[in-house]
Amino acid sequence: MTQPHDEPIAESPDELREQVEQTRRELGETVEGLAGKTDVKARAQEKAAEVKEQAALKAGELKSKAAAAASRVQDKLPDPVKDKASQAAEQARAKAAQAGQLIQDKAPEPVRARTAQGAQMARDNRGLLLTAVGAGVVLWLLCRRKG
Repeated sequence: MTQPHDEPIAESPDELREQVEQTRRELGETVEGLAGKTDVKARAQEKAAEVKEQAALKAGELKSKAAAAASRVQDKLPDPVKDKASQAAEQARAKAAQAGQLIQDKAPEPVRARTAQGAQMARDNRGLLLTAVGAGVVLWLLCRRKG
């Protein structure tokens, strides 16, 4: 075996042992680094956790902005429009429940699982969902009046 060009040749057995130990440590670090790069599953999990965290932060920001915007819109509405908006929201909830039941009865299992996941998200963000539906109904009513 040849010596690397940049390392001096050992003068004594002790120096040689120290060079061998240093080479082993460096080789071990290199192997660990390479093993980490080839562990695709772990890297993918790390990336997924990072993306999930970023998405949660962005969702929180958007939720706050939407709630503030909906509150501003609702404050400007006359009472009859607010009443119609709440009625429309109630009708939308009833229709969504009917559609959900139909999907659950007819859909294959993977679709059911995704639907359940979406329903859970809607329940977790009920205020935001109702605000968005209310704002949509209000905009629809305003556009209908102008037209």
